[in-house]
Amino acid sequence: MISVWHYLAVAAVLFSLGLVGFLTRRNLITMFLSAELMLQAVVINLLAFARFHATMSGQVFALFVVTVAACEAGVAMAMFIALYRRNRSLDATVWQQLRETGVPATTDPEKLPTVPGELADDPKLTPAGKKPQEVARV
Repeated sequence: MISVWHYLAVAAVLFSLGLVGFLTRRNLITMFLSAELMLQAVVINLLAFARFHATMSGQVFALFVVTVAACEAGVAMAMFIALYRRNRSLDATVWQQLRETGVPATTDPEKLPTVPGELADDPKLTPAGKKPQEVARV
């Protein structure tokens, strides 16, 4: 028999993994996915308590949380795309450029290595109707 404590243990593990991922990564997409993982752990808690108390209030609130998470995902991805187009980086320290005037910047002790020519090596799609050229393998 699965009790409410089993659900709470799974939710605690998910929340802990999300928290560690959020605090240790600097890539915005990874941080976003970690925050979503924490949000899903909260939804599991809501559903577990709703089942334990035999009410629908936890399930309804979980539905609202999932709806807000979907809206958050759309807004966050739009912001990530805009920031990437502007600075060609998804490092969280790039957000420092968007601070108000007079507010000091928060600095990290080490800088991330940058790869020169990173965008030049991206794969290119062939135009429609043309046969792709064969690439010699070495």
